[in-house]
Amino acid sequence: MRSETEMMGVERDDYEEHYNNNNNNNDINNNIEEEMKRLPPWQKQFTIRGIIASIIIGVMYSVIVTKLNLSTGLVPNLNVSVALLAFVFLKSWTNLVHKAGFVTTPFTRQENTIVQTCAVACYSIAYGGGFGSYLLGLNKKTYEQAGVDTEGNVPGSTKEPGLDWMTTFLFVSTFVGLLALVPLRKVMIIDYKLTYPTGTATAVLINRFHTPKGDNIAKKQVHGFMKYFSLSFLWGFVQWFYTGGNQCGFNQFPTFGLKAWKNTFFFDFSMTYVGAGMICSHLVNLSLLFGAVLSWGIMWPLIGDLKGKWFPSSLPESSMKSLNGYKVFISIALILGDGLYNFIKTLFFTVKSIHDRLKDKNRRIGSEDQKLALSPDELLRNEVFMRERIPYWIAFIGYIFFAAISVTVVPLIFPQLKWYYVVATYIFAPSLCFCNAYGAGLTDMNMAFNYGKVALFVLSAISGKDSGVVAGLVACGLIKSMVSISSDLMHDFKTSHLTLTSPRSMLLSQAIGTAIGCVVAPLTFFLFYKAFDLGNPDGEYKAPYAIIYRNMAILGVEGFSALPQHCLQLCYGFFGFAVVANLVRDRAPEKIGRWVPLPMAMAVPFLVGANFAIDMCVGSLVVFLWHKFNSSEASVMVPAVASGLICGDGLWILPSSILALAKIKPPMCMTFNSGEL
Repeated sequence: MRSETEMMGVERDDYEEHYNNNNNNNDINNNIEEEMKRLPPWQKQFTIRGIIASIIIGVMYSVIVTKLNLSTGLVPNLNVSVALLAFVFLKSWTNLVHKAGFVTTPFTRQENTIVQTCAVACYSIAYGGGFGSYLLGLNKKTYEQAGVDTEGNVPGSTKEPGLDWMTTFLFVSTFVGLLALVPLRKVMIIDYKLTYPTGTATAVLINRFHTPKGDNIAKKQVHGFMKYFSLSFLWGFVQWFYTGGNQCGFNQFPTFGLKAWKNTFFFDFSMTYVGAGMICSHLVNLSLLFGAVLSWGIMWPLIGDLKGKWFPSSLPESSMKSLNGYKVFISIALILGDGLYNFIKTLFFTVKSIHDRLKDKNRRIGSEDQKLALSPDELLRNEVFMRERIPYWIAFIGYIFFAAISVTVVPLIFPQLKWYYVVATYIFAPSLCFCNAYGAGLTDMNMAFNYGKVALFVLSAISGKDSGVVAGLVACGLIKSMVSISSDLMHDFKTSHLTLTSPRSMLLSQAIGTAIGCVVAPLTFFLFYKAFDLGNPDGEYKAPYAIIYRNMAILGVEGFSALPQHCLQLCYGFFGFAVVANLVRDRAPEKIGRWVPLPMAMAVPFLVGANFAIDMCVGSLVVFLWHKFNSSEASVMVPAVASGLICGDGLWILPSSILALAKIKPPMCMTFNSGEL
């Protein structure tokens, strides 16, 4: 037993510890209050110059993303590039105003974050709005490519692109996703501490820009961006002069000889894809090249030689019962195998993580002990994130309001999709949004397109033969839009948490960017639709995912009877390969797993061709050599140089489209023929 003196000593120590903790808490709280006073209120985080910058950057990247979407369907993550361009734009703006002798509002990291969020929300509609996949898959050209005599591809299952209905569909299908997970933002960001790697990387970059050292680095990046932007734009202008006919110009240069060129193996001098290759990982680029060699180098020549045995020799190559059918369905098998594996894997980790958190009964979210364990910076971030609350009732009423509008309007645009299917979609959607956003927070993988594919197969199967294709494609769009946007918003909330930006500002900037995107994306698409031959298998803008998604819907309606001869066995093999490749990469030792190709990346050149894969490998080679000779410079300058190449080449699309619409043709055609002719 302890003596009375010892007991008094223990009580005194406990009291002093408690007193010291209280003093520390008071000091921390006072410091937090001081820091909070220095931050601009959420209303002042929005500026006129910021909105203008968001629109300009959003439009530019919408053009770039639309080009990528319609040519290969492969779009790299451009968030970091947008954050850099937002900094370049606003920093240049404020410097010019200061030099002119005017006083302007200081450029803060909060404003940088708002502009980045708004611009990304804008161009995300151009990528995820279905202009290169499920919406374009409804047009007559894609219907004909799928085969007018194909079972399940019924006459009348088409809808030609229209500016009016596309814009309306985007507005009624996208805003619902903004509100689906707003009530869970504290749970996802503060309680569960999900990392959201893309949101974290963007925040780290923006925070670095707004430091003295970061400002010096940013000046170098700005110079590099402007230099390669100018060179890329000028190169696009020069190339245009030599494209005055079919298969003309540098983009048809037979780098490895004419025989390789006929099988799409050539470097086409596309600065967009060289820049994209600099951004994507080496594994992605090598997977693309492996897929190109396997398909265009080996499989398609071998299957082409079987004409008359596996498929009638009288059929054109573009028929779905001919060689094109093997290209499309084997691509689908790889995509579905990879998507299904990652879907189940992400769902497993999501359920396991939630179960572990619920099982840990000692965890007390918001307790004083936990608060004491947090650093002052973390406490400040949490306080800023939670002080300006977004009322739950706004999220609930807003979700019901936008869902009701969608239930009313979508069946009017697409009578094949019944209103009760749309209601069911919005009943199940919030749980799908949560699963996807939670998984993205753990793995940085946005599985929205895979959730959309599940909806596509289900609705195609249950809607009947006459309505199945259209109903499946539209349901895919509804689910994909909701699930993707809600996940993007959580990435943005993570960025706002780390940059001390108000979550109200982030939600509003996301909404403004989405609204701008719903107008800009259809206009950008129609610029391409009117100026270029979209969906041409032999053209520059093949729109590969339009035919892929339509054939997925046909599979949902008819099953495997839609496949050409022996294609089912090949599909089984490539589906299994996709699953096994993912298993090996996840379970094998790192030195082996890191060399296993990505099936999703492999699938793209199966249908599109090898030329863009070569472009991206050139970008990857540039990064490799740069790191080899000057790694510190490469780490800083690669994002800036890649962004400059992409933006310069992408911006040239605007004047080239205008010239095409005005019927102004290039003056020369540079083509290549065999010397024996």
